[in-house]
Amino acid sequence: MKNIYLVCIAFLLVVHKPFAQTSQTQNITAVLGAFDEEVRILQESLKDKKEQKVEGIRFVTGILNGRKVVVAETGIGKINAALTTSLLIHTFHPKEIVFTGIAGGVNPDLMPGDIVIAQSIAYHDFSTILHNREPSRQTRNPITKELNPEYFPADSVLLLKAQKASRTARFEKIALTNRAPQVVVGRIVTGDIFVSSSEKVQQLRRDFNAEATEMEGAAVAQVCWQLKVPCLVIRSLSDKADENARGDMMTFYKTAAKNSAALVTEIAGLIK
Repeated sequence: MKNIYLVCIAFLLVVHKPFAQTSQTQNITAVLGAFDEEVRILQESLKDKKEQKVEGIRFVTGILNGRKVVVAETGIGKINAALTTSLLIHTFHPKEIVFTGIAGGVNPDLMPGDIVIAQSIAYHDFSTILHNREPSRQTRNPITKELNPEYFPADSVLLLKAQKASRTARFEKIALTNRAPQVVVGRIVTGDIFVSSSEKVQQLRRDFNAEATEMEGAAVAQVCWQLKVPCLVIRSLSDKADENARGDMMTFYKTAAKNSAALVTEIAGLIK
């Protein structure tokens, strides 16, 4: 019942408070991550930390590399991500939102530890039938009834800052190869499934030209799109989403989380 209650709250916030944040925007940057490790590194780096709980979700505010931020863990999956994002926007009215964390690689040229900055992001597990009986991957805005874009674009300003930050951030070298992570800009796809199949990876690469796959980013991007909040998704690869994905994730998870956090910290220093 608690989960249903929270999901209802998120839905009501999105439907009945559609553009409240645009007139109340605070000069604060929100940073979200799905896993504890992804947000713990950032929370431990904050100065002047203060904690606040909203419907049981822990939000920590503070100063990160000179920028006022609020950091929170969403939990795994699209609904959890949408819920936390909605509560965050309603409570803190952030100027922008950055989602950070790990992902599975889809581009065969990328290795665990490499970073993908999402120029666009989409659902790979959503499909509906439009009035003309044509299938579509587009979600629909419950407020305006208009179709959302199939690929949610990154905020152009945040994207440029992320690219600039990637050139100066201090990344941890990747174990085994002992090389610095490669940073690419491209498409990320989201679905409520942990991908661990070479066949599925090939399909995602073929159908979406994706660089990486994860389980939260598009949900965050959709909420931000509908509520007109600038958004950027950054992912550091923990595996290649193939049959070895679970083992690789355990091996590279901490390095991936550190590198993603390093890039977010550098971006924070560029936001005024």
